[in-house]
Amino acid sequence: MNKSQVCLIVNPISGTESKKNIPEFVASAFDQKEIDLEIRITGYAGHATEIAKGAVEKKYKSIIAAGGDGTVNEIARTLVDTETVLGILPLGSGNGLARDLGIPIDNEKAMDIILQENVRKIDYGVVNDHIFFCTCGFGFDAFVSDKFSYESRRGPLGYVRNVIESVVDFKAEEYIITYDGGELKEKAFILTCANASQYGNEAHIAPGASLDDGKMNVSILKPLNALEIPQTTIQLFTKNIDKNSKMTTLMTEKLHVKREKSGVIHVDGDPVETGKEIDVHIVHSGLRVYAQNEDNHPHHRNKIELEGIFGALTRWFN
Repeated sequence: MNKSQVCLIVNPISGTESKKNIPEFVASAFDQKEIDLEIRITGYAGHATEIAKGAVEKKYKSIIAAGGDGTVNEIARTLVDTETVLGILPLGSGNGLARDLGIPIDNEKAMDIILQENVRKIDYGVVNDHIFFCTCGFGFDAFVSDKFSYESRRGPLGYVRNVIESVVDFKAEEYIITYDGGELKEKAFILTCANASQYGNEAHIAPGASLDDGKMNVSILKPLNALEIPQTTIQLFTKNIDKNSKMTTLMTEKLHVKREKSGVIHVDGDPVETGKEIDVHIVHSGLRVYAQNEDNHPHHRNKIELEGIFGALTRWFN
């Protein structure tokens, strides 16, 4: 009997917890009579992509990404439009794609989903040739992502602190937005294209977004005054920001954005410099991933993280 080939790629520096036990943990979970497991540890930026490309060329059955959003995205971008399936052990600070797929932030439970081998085909987005799975954005979220990329303290509390501190420095821009249903001109605090519902850390910028509907939800939040920021932030973390009176939501397959000047956008949280004009589109069912069926998606929430977030908000706003 031919064994199925599986590659485990571990990023040892993602998140805050040690990964030294992950290779043994994954190896012990598989039946060695059926699975030929290759274990690789990343050593530098882009290494996960190199490893994943090699595994795809050898037609591996699946690649398990053990790390944070950066590692998952590096690998997933390599697997789009191939038969190799992505498995996720979410070990980062944000874990955006894993959370939206209903993959628990618990190694044993996440591994159970991989072992069940339920393959879900999900969409991915492309913004000026950069692939994203959760969100890409212009405006305040891009500004925060750029600032957060220099932050030594990761996780939800660091993210919230950066959000609040950045409000003082950020200036909203005007955008001309062309989408499937027409065109509009809007000055926006946030302009986010969402394939998934959240950025990560349970920050839901597009609560109605679906990973497999062939469309993106475009969240356009008009400029806020200081008094509106606390409530808007709470809405972001409680899946209610779509109820904000200053929020407009569009659904579209393609989007063209023209802005006042060149600058930073974010692609799944990574800041990228681009020009004044940006094109975004969704590729339907382009990635195969192990996940729960959408019908019984649990939408797990990490209670401890949320309590930490609301504690931080209370301290900042009092």
